[in-house]
Amino acid sequence: MASKVSSLLRRGKELLTPGASSDSLGNGFTTAPEGKLFPSVDPAIDGEDCLQDCASCTIHLPAKWEIDEDEKLYGQVKGWGTHMLVATGKTDWVRDVEDEKGTVMEAMKDCGVKPSNGRLMLSASNMPMPSGHHEGTPASQPTTVLLLPSFTIIENVTPASVPELIRLHIDPASTTSTPLVSPTPAITIKDTDADVSTTTNGHTVLSTNPDDPPSTPPQPLMPTLAPSIFYSRPCPHAYLILLCSQRTRDARCGQSAPLLRREFERHLRPLSLYRDLNDSRPNGVGIYFISHVGGHKFAANVMVYRRDASGEGGQCIWLARVRPEDCEGIVKFTVLQ
Repeated sequence: MASKVSSLLRRGKELLTPGASSDSLGNGFTTAPEGKLFPSVDPAIDGEDCLQDCASCTIHLPAKWEIDEDEKLYGQVKGWGTHMLVATGKTDWVRDVEDEKGTVMEAMKDCGVKPSNGRLMLSASNMPMPSGHHEGTPASQPTTVLLLPSFTIIENVTPASVPELIRLHIDPASTTSTPLVSPTPAITIKDTDADVSTTTNGHTVLSTNPDDPPSTPPQPLMPTLAPSIFYSRPCPHAYLILLCSQRTRDARCGQSAPLLRREFERHLRPLSLYRDLNDSRPNGVGIYFISHVGGHKFAANVMVYRRDASGEGGQCIWLARVRPEDCEGIVKFTVLQ
């Protein structure tokens, strides 16, 4: 049944949030008291299965799986302002993605322009490359980036245009320290045999019938207001689950990411919430592979981004030491609630 939430916390879950505390993480971030963010589960409130590991899991990590189970993790994350995912169409990369020749990642390192709104976390991702990306010189080959927590997709980004990307899109974007308008609306399950609905920005959008059209059509590509070569649009998903898959950094990441994706998908599909890389239906949960974000000795690393009610910002919950049997609890207690 549901994953053992208390065991998840004991395994060292991390949540990065601005708040009042004496423990500073830099960049204006502080560590909130652990008990405030993670109250103990109560079967009377959360249900009798809240303390049970997933009994139906058929996916398991390799038999000789070993990670650091002892080091304290809570409150050790270095704060960041913006997280940028770059589409590469790949699930593994060179050890440092900024060294990928002729890419937007390399240009971010070498352009000499730094974002003015805080530290930028840069990740390569398996988001598909746009058609025609091999045309022209490497400096003019376009790709797509996703800015978080603003949930903004920007297309036609080239290595040569990175300074303009920073000026026009990254600098004015909401960051992890932007106050949330209100908590992320919960996804409400009406009936397992009927409609599954989620309310985000006032729209009920999901149905168990895959042939039903979405209640809210995907928003078309719209040029930015400032004169620009870029096209930007909101990310259609209400939630993103990011899994580190970079085998060149640590084989455990390359092993665990595909297994966790399969288990997340198994729990999300019956709810009509699963979204693959080419699924532009609104809301739901997108699952992407990304490059190393730190802490591979605590694999598997899972980052859950949740959009706030305004659609203009969001929050990130960073989980470590995640196992397949934890996926049901993450879906139930971090996505559905």
